[in-house]
Amino acid sequence: MILWYSGCGNSRFVADSLAARLGEKTVFIPQADSLSFAEGEILGIVFPVYAWSVPNLVSDFLRKVSMSGRPAYVFAACTCGDNTGYTARVLRKVLKRRGLELDAFFTFQMPNTYVNLPGFKLDPPELAKSKTEGTVSKFDETVHFIGSRAKGDFYRLLGGSPFFKTYILKPLFYAFLITDRKFHAGEDCTGCGLCAKMCPLKNITMENGRPRWMGNCTNCDSCYHRCPKNAISFGKAAGKGTGQYYFKQHTFSISGNAVGQA
Repeated sequence: MILWYSGCGNSRFVADSLAARLGEKTVFIPQADSLSFAEGEILGIVFPVYAWSVPNLVSDFLRKVSMSGRPAYVFAACTCGDNTGYTARVLRKVLKRRGLELDAFFTFQMPNTYVNLPGFKLDPPELAKSKTEGTVSKFDETVHFIGSRAKGDFYRLLGGSPFFKTYILKPLFYAFLITDRKFHAGEDCTGCGLCAKMCPLKNITMENGRPRWMGNCTNCDSCYHRCPKNAISFGKAAGKGTGQYYFKQHTFSISGNAVGQA
């Protein structure tokens, strides 16, 4: 079983790719009520790094979800634009409280998606392509590690000052910056409702043909990146001219071979 959460598609691509190679089913975390493990079953957890740590919605789920049985092997795979800080350390602590050991942790660098602060920007197309191809090139080796029940942290990208980023900056991010109060739709909004449809937490409703954010936001920016008119802004940081990105599943086959964009 591979649990996954994704806002703009990077982590979903990794989850789907590993699941296809391993012959495992995938489970979307916001839709999971309980977990049941057969004897010898593995558990994978795939998610994007938020503020140099595990997204709160993922760690909260792991703390609270009802589990029956125990996985024989637990691995996690995170996606990050640049580096992870002490994400693996945080996840190990969360799982330990549930009586589970994180056997292996894999880091995959994928294109940046966070643009809600000045200085945070999308990667140029060639860099985004290079990051994705670098991740794809590691899939077969990753599957080998998982199949052999390898233990350890693989493809580490801690970055500089990991303690400061994970344990000081992350709480500040969540206290002051992780909010949907700054999202709004401009005059170009056509009321198509795609933002509401694509929100992984179903945090957007359409009222009188306009999106309304309901307060349960993790700042994945799916609404912003998927708007066909680029009509959604986040304060003064994200808006027209900032650029949009979401992973196009059809760009890369699950086997990892590029098949071109449509």
